[in-house]
Amino acid sequence: MNGWLISLLLAMVTAAGLVVLARPGRGALQLIGAAMLVGLAGYAWQGRPALAGHPAPPNEGRRGHDTLFAHERKIWLETVGFDALQLDGADAFIGNGDPDYAVGVIHAFLAREPDSMMLWLGLGNALQADADGALTPAAHYAFERAAAVAPGNPAPQYFLGLAYLQMGDAEGADATWRDLLAKAPADAKWRAKLQSRIALIERFRSVH
Repeated sequence: MNGWLISLLLAMVTAAGLVVLARPGRGALQLIGAAMLVGLAGYAWQGRPALAGHPAPPNEGRRGHDTLFAHERKIWLETVGFDALQLDGADAFIGNGDPDYAVGVIHAFLAREPDSMMLWLGLGNALQADADGALTPAAHYAFERAAAVAPGNPAPQYFLGLAYLQMGDAEGADATWRDLLAKAPADAKWRAKLQSRIALIERFRSVH
């Protein structure tokens, strides 16, 4: 019976999460209920609840890793709130070797919040992670969209420079950050942080 209890619990938690996050109408609620029933029916037909559980073998093909974005966003972006929570989840998927899941999750929430700078930045990072660190046209577009929805905010250009750095293009990162620094107000609190990152690139060049 444990398998049945777990299946019912997962169905209820999933349905509750969809209701809270999506706030569906009456018709959508009926579809959610129908989907849960179909899933349970499928489990009743093909599931084996009495089968003993065992850990799944590790997926050797995974390429999980922490990204520079995951560390730096806590300095440049909000760390609480809905958008921050979605980025936390995306970072977890990327760290676990599932960047494609991170892309899918952020895409879904961008459909609800197309003007979220943080989600566009998260999508750019997830797309880069899914491309093994390459700054693809799709990832570059996501960073551009972040800048378009938040004009004047330094974060999109900063993280574009970080994306260049993450794929090994120190020249691209340096040029992007120097351009941002040139436009920065003299009293901007983030000037010192940006100058320290540029200094790190200069130090790297001096020893290579």
